[in-house]
Amino acid sequence: MITEDGGALSSSRAEQGEPPGDPVEQARAICLRLLTGTPRTRKQLADALRKRQIPDDAAEEVLSRFEEVGLINDSAFADAWVESRHHGRGLARRALAQELRTKGVDSTLIDAAVSQLDSEQEEATARELVDRKLRSTRGLDRDKRLRRLAGMLARKGYPEGMALRVVRQALEEEGEDTEFLADEGF
Repeated sequence: MITEDGGALSSSRAEQGEPPGDPVEQARAICLRLLTGTPRTRKQLADALRKRQIPDDAAEEVLSRFEEVGLINDSAFADAWVESRHHGRGLARRALAQELRTKGVDSTLIDAAVSQLDSEQEEATARELVDRKLRSTRGLDRDKRLRRLAGMLARKGYPEGMALRVVRQALEEEGEDTEFLADEGF
C-alpha cells in the first residue's frame, strides 16, 4: 500500500522495528532470535526474558511450549556442550560440570552428560594436552615445567593426582630426571 507522501505503508509492527504488543508474542520473538545463533538452556532464555521485563506468566507459557516442541532441550544441550568443550578445549569433567551449572542446567542432566567421559578418556586428553605444551617448556628448569604443566591441567579441571601422574609420565618419557618430584613431595 502507498501512502499520500509516496512512502510504503508497513503492514506489521515488526517491520517498523516496534516490538509486538502482546507479551507472549514478545517472549516468542526474543526466544526465537536468541535460539537462531546458538542453542541455549531454559534458564538462559528465562533470564533474557526477565531482563527484558517480560511478565513471568508469558515467559513460562513460551518456554514450556518451546520445550514441548523440542526447541529447548537442556539434556541435548548438556550432551553437546560436553562433547564440544572436551574435544575442542580439553576440559575435564569437573570444569564441564561447572560451566553447565553456570548455564542453569539441572544437576541430574549435568551428571548424565559428564558421565559420557570415562576416566581413561579424560586421562588420554590430559596426556595430549601435556604433550602439546611439553615442547614449549623445554629449556626451563624442571620444577618450573612441572608447575606450568600441572597448572595448565588444573585450570582445565583435571584432578591434582591425575595431573601430576600425567606430567611425571610425560617428563619420564622425555628422559627428564624425575627424582626432584619425590624430593618436592609430589
